[in-house]
Parts: sequence; C-alpha cells; structure tokens
Amino acid sequence: MALWLYATLDGVGSARALARLSQQRTSYQWICGGVPVNYHTLSDFRVGHPELMDRLLTTSVASLMSAGLVEMNRVAQDGMRVRASAGAASFRRRKTLEECLAEAEAQVEQLRKELADDPAATSRRQKAARTRAAEERARRVAEALAQMPEAEAKKKAKEKDKARVSTTDPDARVMKMGDGGFRPAFNAQFATDTETQVIVGVDVSNAGSDAGKMPEMVEQIEQRYGTVPEEYLVDGGFAAHDDIEKTTKLGTTVYAPVMQPKNETRDPHVPLEDDSEVIGQWRIRMGTDEAKGTYKDRAATAECVNALARNRGLRQFPIRGRPKVLAVLLWYAVAHNLMRAHALRLAQTGDSSR
Repeated sequence: MALWLYATLDGVGSARALARLSQQRTSYQWICGGVPVNYHTLSDFRVGHPELMDRLLTTSVASLMSAGLVEMNRVAQDGMRVRASAGAASFRRRKTLEECLAEAEAQVEQLRKELADDPAATSRRQKAARTRAAEERARRVAEALAQMPEAEAKKKAKEKDKARVSTTDPDARVMKMGDGGFRPAFNAQFATDTETQVIVGVDVSNAGSDAGKMPEMVEQIEQRYGTVPEEYLVDGGFAAHDDIEKTTKLGTTVYAPVMQPKNETRDPHVPLEDDSEVIGQWRIRMGTDEAKGTYKDRAATAECVNALARNRGLRQFPIRGRPKVLAVLLWYAVAHNLMRAHALRLAQTGDSSR
C-alpha cells in the first residue's frame, strides 16, 4: 500500500514501472526494504481491494471531520474524461460482435481438442497459453455483446444498428475530450470540500454527459458521512432541472450557472411561468452577487483537484473495466487526501517547519 500511495503521488501508474523503480530508485527501495516486488503482485493488489480503499476514503475524511479540520459546508463536483485502455478500432457493431464471438468460441474448442490430443509437454504448455488467450478474447467479446443493449438505448430508433462496443474494454465509451477530439474514455467524478480541497466523494461512469451525476454524488456523501453539504457547486453540465430539484430535496443548496436564453432581452435570473418553486429560487439566487462570489470557489477547488490528478498521471487508465477504473480513482483520492491531511494538521498545530 505504501508503494502504491507513493507511486500515485509520484505520477507512476504502471505496475511494471513501479516494479523497476523498486529495484532502481532509493526511495522505492527503502519502502520495499530492499526486497523486489513482482509486477503481477503490484498490479493485482492495486485493483484487488476496492472495498478497502472505499472504506479508507470514508474513514480518513471522517477522522478529519471529527478533528474539526473538514466541515464540508461547501462541496464542489467536477468530472473529467480520462482515456480508456482501448483503441477506437476495437469498437464493433452487434453483427460483427456476434461473428467474432462465434469465431472465438470455435477457436477455443479447437485449441482444447488439440491440447488434449498433443502428447508433447512443451507443445501442451504453449497451446494452453494460446487457449487461455482465446478464452479471454471470447469472454471480452461476450461482455461487449452484453453491453450492446445499453449502447443501443442511447441511440435514436433509426440509428440503433450503428451502436458500437469495444472488444478490448466493453465498459468504455467514445466521448468528446477536452481537446475536442473523440476517444474511448471514462467519466471520472470527484467531489471536493472547497475550504480544504479534500476529496469527499468518488465515482466513475461511461456516460459522456454529467447529467444525473450531482444527486448521485450527494447521496453517496450522505451514505459515507451521515450528512450532506449545505452548499453544492457544479458547472452547467450538471444543471438539469430534475437534478437540481432532486439535490435540493436532499437538503443542500445548489449553485450552478443558469443557461443563457435564446432571447437576449430576457433576464435568465427571472423565474419562468412553468418553473417549479425550486427552479425559480435557483434562478433568483444565481443572479445575486453573493451567489456569484460563492460560485467562484468551484473552479479554484474542483478543477484544481482534477488538474493535480492529471499532473500525477491520470491521463489514461492502464487497466480495463469500470470496477478496476473505480479502484484506481480511489487510490488517487486516498493519496491526495493523505497529503491534504498532512498539510491541514501542520496548519492546525502552527508547525510550518516540517
């Protein structure tokens, strides 16, 4: 755990690279006690304990709250698209996937038969490896087909046959990235306490939109800590009216920009006739100078935390599948909070010499 925490802060995201560093760099050698660590062990450990990392995130933030270091009165949420470990060419339509699955299953059956009939030990080992590879491919193609209904549901009725899923990482989806290009990616979500920059919530999805993510994260925060933030800051991608109403009902006040109307003469902060009471209050609130000042905290915290994660190497996931991706994000959150907790405790004691 110490190795991965240190490596995460050092921007090392590859198990193979970490295994090399444990033999080559003094700081990593010291953590290992001079004993090299196999990269398989490192890779398996990183994604093999998501429940532990999730619990560690909750208990570490709860301990900071108990010490009065984190009050969580104001929380900001932001999402970022992170490249998946899959290429654009790995995406296939339903018909192609069905053909690939049939070919893969036939290959597995043929290799199993050859393995049973081959008396040579060396040849058997080689064919056993090929069989495992073929079985893995068949499994991934089957998973891609299982994800197809979800991909088709996001298409218009006339375009359902154009839905595609990756055979490399079936959980990944093609998303519009920050540079305007489209690539296979995941939508990583961090919720951050604005006063301390401590990450209090983590989630990941394969939806390119942030719609629906705000109430889900607030519910997660309530489950983790038994309370909800008084104020919640998000950008316009989260500001669907239904989501604002759901989040408000959870007991928090939403600060999100109001969309500019097509009619330039209409004041966007004046409630519309068909607005609910919650939406009307949100419009009026976001027109005040106080709300505009409060909203400035979002970019200074949520976007800053995302930028720190990018600087620590969170640009492409080296693993595949949403559960493993979530595990990696939890490592980033716990490592980030470790440094923030250290800084907060030093500030509390007034010791600036360490």
